[in-house]
Amino acid sequence: MSLSGVALRIVIVAPESLVPGPDDDADALGQAERSRQLRIGLLEGGYNIVAVLPADMFLPDRIAQIQPDLIIVDAESQARDTLEHVVMATRDERRPIVLFTDDSDTTHMQDAIAAGVTAYVVAGLATERVKPVLDVAMARFQVEENLRRELADARSQLSDRKVVERAKGLLMKRHGLSEDEAYARLRKTAMDKGLKLADLAQRMIDALDLLG
Repeated sequence: MSLSGVALRIVIVAPESLVPGPDDDADALGQAERSRQLRIGLLEGGYNIVAVLPADMFLPDRIAQIQPDLIIVDAESQARDTLEHVVMATRDERRPIVLFTDDSDTTHMQDAIAAGVTAYVVAGLATERVKPVLDVAMARFQVEENLRRELADARSQLSDRKVVERAKGLLMKRHGLSEDEAYARLRKTAMDKGLKLADLAQRMIDALDLLG
């Protein structure tokens, strides 16, 4: 469940090989049992499993259509290809990704986290632990997104200041204005035209560059 009390909409991405067959070996049966336990844990946690999808070239379109709150990757060992499809599917619209796998290779774990996986869970998870794991993953994702937005805002503000400073310098040079006078002229013109100060400054720089 989400913090608002509404059931999270979850998409599970899993290869077809996780469906057990009569001739499967012990590893395949173990993967299928892990998959079954995961689904039980999700249902007991009150989550809404809206789809179980294969990791193929159509995954990005399916994710875009379904708009899930969270993506779970239920993958066998060597899940690199599956993970690449999921990361590609969330490249333009980020979502928390939780990977459940049998692969305990720390190199794969580091690669997965670097690629955008929010939580990496190795086999052995009891059903009652599924909800706490997803709660932590959601909270971590929200913290990361807030930091990402703050960083983007800080970069945008720094860029805006640089543009305004350059526009002021051009006004000071061309019209013999003081720094305060140049800023006051920029600010007044921006207000008169209903523009952001940085947008006006950029337009002025572009126009002056054209004039040489």
